[in-house]
Parts: sequence; structure tokens; C-alpha cells
Amino acid sequence: MDKIAGIWPRALKFIARIGVYIGFLGMAFILYFLIKETIKLIFVPGTPPALAPVLPGISIPGAPTLSFWHWVITIFIAATIHEFSHGVVARLNKIPVKSSGFAFLGPILAAFVEPEEKSLQKKKQIDQMSVFAAGPFSNIVLGIVILLFLSFILAPTVGNLYNGTGIDVQEVVDGYPMAGVDIEAPFLITQINGQDSLNTVQFSDAIGKIVPGDTVTLLTDKGEYSVVATFNPDDESKGFIGISGLTQQTELKEQYAGLDWLSSILQWFQLLFIWLFIINIGIGLFNLLPLGPVDGGRMFYSLALVVFKNKAKANKALGIMSLIVLALIVIQLIPWLSKLFSWVWGGLLLLIALLI
Repeated sequence: MDKIAGIWPRALKFIARIGVYIGFLGMAFILYFLIKETIKLIFVPGTPPALAPVLPGISIPGAPTLSFWHWVITIFIAATIHEFSHGVVARLNKIPVKSSGFAFLGPILAAFVEPEEKSLQKKKQIDQMSVFAAGPFSNIVLGIVILLFLSFILAPTVGNLYNGTGIDVQEVVDGYPMAGVDIEAPFLITQINGQDSLNTVQFSDAIGKIVPGDTVTLLTDKGEYSVVATFNPDDESKGFIGISGLTQQTELKEQYAGLDWLSSILQWFQLLFIWLFIINIGIGLFNLLPLGPVDGGRMFYSLALVVFKNKAKANKALGIMSLIVLALIVIQLIPWLSKLFSWVWGGLLLLIALLI
């Protein structure tokens, strides 16, 4: 950390200051997003929660399945970048680091950096905020870099090996047209209104033409179905039939039939980078929430201290904001907690039945 902090310190301080402004923009965005999605979750039937526990095996709409090793590796990389960045910016501002290193928490490899709190509190508010913002900012920057790598290098490379065979649908949304059709997810869509939808480009083109009131005919691996599109909850000018958890199914092109081993490796790394993007952006934005002890909470307190110039008022502002954010998070997690309760209760009933 000292070595990196000593390389172009002025440039790094400038970047750290930019991180503060990006951090507050990210805080405003994630707070707005969380409020908007929570209102939809309460008032719009069938709306999936915007927050989800990132654990192996849990199905998150729009995301591929997270395997155990992808989970361990991505959490470790995201945590290391996050904590290391805090340490580098702390050293840039001549703040001692009490301790740093790696930890083993069950199956999870973690990292930690602990700046000396008394020295940190003596620094200017902007310097303190740059230390707090460094972790989330580094996660967001890494996420953007990974997205560019995926979009322009890895995805085209993998895409050249495969042909699309259809769009796999993992979930039918309650309260929308597809929920009234006698079909169970998962199923594979190969055509929409007679137009091929074998890959994401074809699917986006076909689904993008649908407006509310249109009759939509889907050709699937389970037969042909017709529904009438309704309003999209995110854009009322577009049609929506109520499907989510979409992934493209593929098969190797004939000329690459002997490269199964290579394609499997490339797919494994593609999933790794997809989850690195999702988790880094997720950790970065979540840590920017104005919530108690997380980085965003400390940034919010520092800003409140600048505005009010009074510790009691700053603490009160942070307390009120933390309660609001905590309530939003709890509401978002209720569907997941309900599923967990149902799973535990079902297990208990099964155990009781076996014992009886």
C-alpha cells in the first residue's frame, strides 16, 4: 500500500477526490433506485425484489446460476480490491494503517484494512471522505473495466464458437399474461410472432416491437402459446408478457465440435467475469448507501458535519437516514425471508413426519 501510494501521489489524490464525487452520485442513484423499486414491489403485482442474497444456488432474475467456486473467488477479489483501496488512500493522506491482511471465514476468503481511527478523525472532511469512498469507487471502476472486457473481448470470442438455440425462461411473473397460460418454467423460446429468437439480438429485436394490446405468439420447446401483451411496468409505451430470468442457450458450431474442452474453460471464465461484474457493482453501490457503519454512512455523516457543523445534528441526520434505508432493505428482503421460512418449515414438517 505504501509503495502504490508513493507512485504519482498527486495523481492518486486527484483520483481519490473524484471518487468522493462519484461516490455521492452513486449514493443518490442507489437510494433513488431502492425507493423506486420498493414502491413497485409494494404496489405492482408480480414485481421481483431488487435486492437478493448473493449465495450459490439462489436464482436471481436476469443472472446466470452462481456456483460455489465462482462465489468464493468473486467475493475474495471484490473484498481485496475494496479494502486495499481504503488502505492506499489512507496512506496517501498520511493516515497509519493499524492492521491489514487476509481472513478465512468458513469457506469465504476475506480481506481487511484498518486505518488508525484517531489520525483519520484529525484529517479534513474531504480527506476522510476520500478514504471512505475509495473502496466502493474501486469496486465500481473494476466492474466497469470487467464489463468492457466482457463486451469487447471475451463475449465475442466465446460467441464465435457457438450458435444460439433459443432463449431460456426461468420465471413467469405473477399477475401478467404468461401466468395465465398453462406452461411451467423453465421453457425455451425459439420464435416470437414468427420471428426467430435464437439469440439475444434476435430476441431483443422481436420483443422490442411489442406494444400493449398486441397478440404475441411464442414458439417454445413445450408448444405454441398466444397471449395479449400488457403495459411494461418500467415503460408503459412498451409491451410486457411477464417473463424473467432470461438466458441464451447455445451449441457449438459444427466446425468447432472437437473443442468441447476449450469451450468449457472459456464458458467457466465468462461466468466468472460476469459474476465479478455483478458482485463488484453490487458491493460498490450497496456500500454507498447512507446506512450506519458502511462507507456510505460515514460519507453521509461527514457531509452532514460540513452542512450542520454540529456533531449531534449530524448524528441525528445519519440516524434518520439509516432507519429509512434499513426499512427499505427489510421490505426488499421479505420475499426471500418468506422463501427461507417456507423451506425451513417444510424441512421441519418432513423431519416430524419421519420421526412419527
